[in-house]
Amino acid sequence: MKTLPIIALDFDSIESVNQFLDQFDEPLFVKVGMELFYQTGPQLIESIKARGHDIFLDLKLHDIPNTVGKTMEGLSKLDVDLVNVHAAGGTAMMERALEGIKKHNKDIKIIAVTQLTSTTEAVLQQEQNIQTTIDEAVLNYAQLAKKAGLDGVVCSPLETALLKEHLGTSFLKVTPGIRPADAAVNDQKRVTTPEQAKEMGSTHIVVGRPITQSDDPLASYQKIKESWLS
Repeated sequence: MKTLPIIALDFDSIESVNQFLDQFDEPLFVKVGMELFYQTGPQLIESIKARGHDIFLDLKLHDIPNTVGKTMEGLSKLDVDLVNVHAAGGTAMMERALEGIKKHNKDIKIIAVTQLTSTTEAVLQQEQNIQTTIDEAVLNYAQLAKKAGLDGVVCSPLETALLKEHLGTSFLKVTPGIRPADAAVNDQKRVTTPEQAKEMGSTHIVVGRPITQSDDPLASYQKIKESWLS
């Protein structure tokens, strides 16, 4: 699985995706999320793979263990590299997800969402009624994910040093909420630059709008890639 910056394809059609990807002549690592996959389906996955790109299928499954497991069995037939679930679904659900995703393709990595980067500590405590700090909540979910046999988690870069300390370097820490210093934060709350994410311990970063909505997506990607890989 590539360590390149993961580009979040924030589009709603195959045509828009193709127009965007036509600007690049190198292998990429891209994220296909709910907005895109629900409107295009497996056909899009085949199209992107034909271009030689790695794919993070970001559907954040969260349901009873049997439903998630059966869904993952279906997704395991797709040629993707990374999938995810919500750790809040619990250990049994994550174990069943792992079993399902490995049914047809043993190489697919699976990670768990801890807390979304749009979640603040106030939302955590007042709306989710989790009476801990963000760090403690993320670490708890990450420990459950590792216990369930998953390959890593989605978290903000701000928690990666803590997870690296407790769960090691090989446990994946895929971090959205990445913004170049001069970019708008938008609806993200817990954000860092690519350089800060690398220093803190992220294994992969996810970047969407600073690339996809840029006036020059190719130049923006190359700048972020250089910052991340240097």
